Amino acid sequence: MNFQWFSQKVTLSRQDICRDVYKHHRRAIKIKKEKTLVRNLMRIFDAALKISNEKGFQAMTMRSLSMETGMSMGGLYAYFSGKEDLLEMLLRTGRITTKQILEEQVDRATDPESRLRSAIRAHLFLSEVMQPWFYFSYMEARRLGDTEKKKSMTAEIETEKLFAGIIEEGVNRGVFVVRDSLLAASVIKAMVQDWYVKRWKYAKRQVSVDRYASFVVECVERFCLPRETKNDS
Repeated sequence: MNFQWFSQKVTLSRQDICRDVYKHHRRAIKIKKEKTLVRNLMRIFDAALKISNEKGFQAMTMRSLSMETGMSMGGLYAYFSGKEDLLEMLLRTGRITTKQILEEQVDRATDPESRLRSAIRAHLFLSEVMQPWFYFSYMEARRLGDTEKKKSMTAEIETEKLFAGIIEEGVNRGVFVVRDSLLAASVIKAMVQDWYVKRWKYAKRQVSVDRYASFVVECVERFCLPRETKNDS
């Protein structure tokens, strides 16, 4: 799996996620034509993330969102009732996308080593494709209300549990030698998170996401695999 292949796959998935947003917010969204709805939801999400990551979500106004999307304010209200509704849509969309894509890619592999590699690469590639959302989610987490903050924390824990589950499977099969799978998963999550939170640092060093993913996989395998069976990735 490389980033080019993955980015093409996720583009299709984003459209599916927008359709899911409509199903979940059917009563609030007044637009019924699916093609128009999907196209405009993607425009709204991209614009809201761009503005929020530059100024902060609370500083974003409906007027600035209207200008960025090229849609009228009345047109925007056809998709959501207000900023808090839009915030919930953004966060829910990101959570669903992350969970869906990670599980899909992990399920493609059959053995613990391949599953762990796929999970790491998929998470990093997803954070690159959806970098504005991942950065937004991380930066806005401290300002979320209790309900959304709890959902955000739960989503992070679920991702760690995905990594931990794969590691535990490998330990049970005698493939990995790890004493604390959950702590190892937390470290993997931290390495992935460093990529999208400090993207500027790796851009300055001209480190591609493929190179970074290979490095993380190598580090994790050096830690997880028995010394005599370490493989190149």
